[in-house]
Amino acid sequence: MDWPTLANEQELASPALVLHWERVEENLRRMLAIAGSPSRLRPHIKTHKLPQLVARQIELGIQKFKCATIAEAEMAASAGALDVLLAAQLVGPNVARFIQLLRQFPGTRFSTLTDALEPLESLAQALKAEGESATVLLDLDVGQQRTGIVPGPAAFALYQRLATLPGVRAGGLHAYDGHLHQSDPEVRKTACEHAFAPVEKLRNELLAAGLPVPIVVAGGSPTFPMHASRPYVECSPGTTVLWDAGYATNLPDVKFLPAVTLLTRVISRPATNRLCLDLGHKAVASEMQHPRAVFPRLPDARPVAHNEEHLVLETPMAADIPIGTVLHAIPWHICPTVALHATALVARNGRVEETWPVTARARCISI
Repeated sequence: MDWPTLANEQELASPALVLHWERVEENLRRMLAIAGSPSRLRPHIKTHKLPQLVARQIELGIQKFKCATIAEAEMAASAGALDVLLAAQLVGPNVARFIQLLRQFPGTRFSTLTDALEPLESLAQALKAEGESATVLLDLDVGQQRTGIVPGPAAFALYQRLATLPGVRAGGLHAYDGHLHQSDPEVRKTACEHAFAPVEKLRNELLAAGLPVPIVVAGGSPTFPMHASRPYVECSPGTTVLWDAGYATNLPDVKFLPAVTLLTRVISRPATNRLCLDLGHKAVASEMQHPRAVFPRLPDARPVAHNEEHLVLETPMAADIPIGTVLHAIPWHICPTVALHATALVARNGRVEETWPVTARARCISI
């Protein structure tokens, strides 16, 4: 099915990132339905990076958020978020930036992660020296082998130390299973259970030892429905709010709607079966193999070249599509695609009505 035409799309410069607001709202509704309560959600804002979307989630009762950068944390707090987890171990100048964040937004409860003793002690020492304190969660490696400490005796000992250091408070556990995205939901569920079992065991051991474990933040979008069944887990899906062609293709059981398109134009027709679009690497995430975007109007299109400003497609429909034609593409990977765009066009009722700066694509806002 072709993507609906926007009434004023001929007025819009391309390439452009377009948020289709009715679909965003439906995705938010579905997130809340799966979680069962706004209190069960700690959505990741790295996907959209928009204060307006944070504000809308707050209107729906969501008060807790997760982010990846200090700029995203600042954006969330500026939008009214009361509780923000910065899911990154703080090193270098980011320690001082984090302390500045605490002071600039005293009405927001900030927390962060650790997976090693040295950065934890450095953070605690810096906080104590500045007369501040912060909540820190233990980051657990449940199989991705990117960050985190493997649940076990070393993790238990590190959490014990976290619970006794001045300047920091033990805030619980964080377990991101981003390596689990199997298409078969039963296979994914089994893998999720296997990855989470050591987390549950560690939590029980910590509680039995009298240590506080206030929260467990777990999962991403592919395992969101699985973790939603655990009453003590805060779920942190991110992509669900906008969705993309990659997850729509590979996770058919996770029922969200692609809510963003890339508005692009045919700028050349180099052969009777080829179209050249102004949708280069600078407009759509290109870290993955093709397809990097899916074209509802051209289901048989095959990418044959991709450069900084151009995407060349082969399709038998090319001869019937004039130069200048507007097409809509659904990005395969939405999170880095959003970060490529300085602004987002917001469409309501089939018409672009607003332009929003993508605020937290910046590495630094004011801090």
